[in-house]
Amino acid sequence: MSLVAIGINHKTATVDLREKVAFSPDKIHDAMRSLASRTKTGEAVIISTCNRTELYTNTGDEAEVISWLEEYHQLSHEDVEPCLYRFEGQEVAQHLMRVSSGLDSLILGEPQILGQVKQSFVKAKEAGSVAITMDRLFQNTFSVAKKIRTETEIGTAAVSVAFAAVSMAKHIFSSLSTTKVLLIGAGETIELVARHLKDNGVDSMVVANRTLSRAEGMCEEFGATAITLEQIPDYLPQADIVISSTASPLPILGKGMVEKALKQRRHQPMLLVDIAVPRDIEAEVGELDDAFLYTVDDLQSIIEQNMASRREAAEQAELIAEEQSHLFMEWVRSLESVDSIREYRTASMAIKDELVERAINKLAQGGDSEKLLLELANKLTNKLIHAPTQALTVASRQGDLNSIGQLRTALGLDKN
Repeated sequence: MSLVAIGINHKTATVDLREKVAFSPDKIHDAMRSLASRTKTGEAVIISTCNRTELYTNTGDEAEVISWLEEYHQLSHEDVEPCLYRFEGQEVAQHLMRVSSGLDSLILGEPQILGQVKQSFVKAKEAGSVAITMDRLFQNTFSVAKKIRTETEIGTAAVSVAFAAVSMAKHIFSSLSTTKVLLIGAGETIELVARHLKDNGVDSMVVANRTLSRAEGMCEEFGATAITLEQIPDYLPQADIVISSTASPLPILGKGMVEKALKQRRHQPMLLVDIAVPRDIEAEVGELDDAFLYTVDDLQSIIEQNMASRREAAEQAELIAEEQSHLFMEWVRSLESVDSIREYRTASMAIKDELVERAINKLAQGGDSEKLLLELANKLTNKLIHAPTQALTVASRQGDLNSIGQLRTALGLDKN
């Protein structure tokens, strides 16, 4: 059998089509069982995220996998086929290693995809659609992703505004675990900031938003306190770090409000990061002593430098993925050789057993033992050399010198 991967991602398809081919968590177990039933080996793993849907099988028939995908989601071949990418053999292993290491992500080197791939693998095992080949493929992939994270700088540099904001805070404060943070806004960017802060040990967070219910919904996940924008002056003096990202057309924090808060703090330094466009924090705040104001433009320059660093690390990571996919395929070929040897020995033993049984029966009926022994040797020899002789004949007729050389080596004719 041959490894096959079929996929659609953010590079090849619109959000609309990606949504149509996605697999919901409550249906993915049944989907993997259904796909596995269409393969000869019964192996299938489906990875389904907001940016990609990929089907991994050990079937060798990509047309069958594509047909199943279209039937499952009731989509036309004309809509799906132009957006697909496909891999076979070693390409499958190398692609999966690249995906799991963040080399194929929307944001180069992002770490979330590895967790998503691991979850997909766990679900496939629960569905019973993983056997020896898929198990080895995914386990090797996880080891390679760890190796890439350890041996390269692919994930160390901040390449999102949210990550860059938190990284800046880490440079200024020796430990974020003791800091108090005020987040202004409750959109996707602030939610991502809160997640990065939580990952870095921040326990004290306040989220201010125009709509209190929206802030409360986000605070549940991070154990934060929700307040309205009007309550900011009451909480600002307690904040060591302020990160703001709203859609407000006017500034939310003015110079006077921050100046008053600094006096109440007895001029303990305050880091303010404004990642909103237009600005949430008046530029004049940066003139205040003990107020360190950074804007989205400041962060963007950091991100551009870090992206260059990640691209350099990605080149190292690509080499690791290529090398490790070669090693995986060597293991696959070793399995194939073991199967071939077992099959060849079984067939040869069956021929031997059949001819010996015939000879024993003839001996029992009074046949000449010397004549029967010679007949057994001749028939056994003819049976065993029949297939190699045919292969050599065909290769000779076609002038296939490479096959002739391999057959001669296999038959022990060339013992150099």
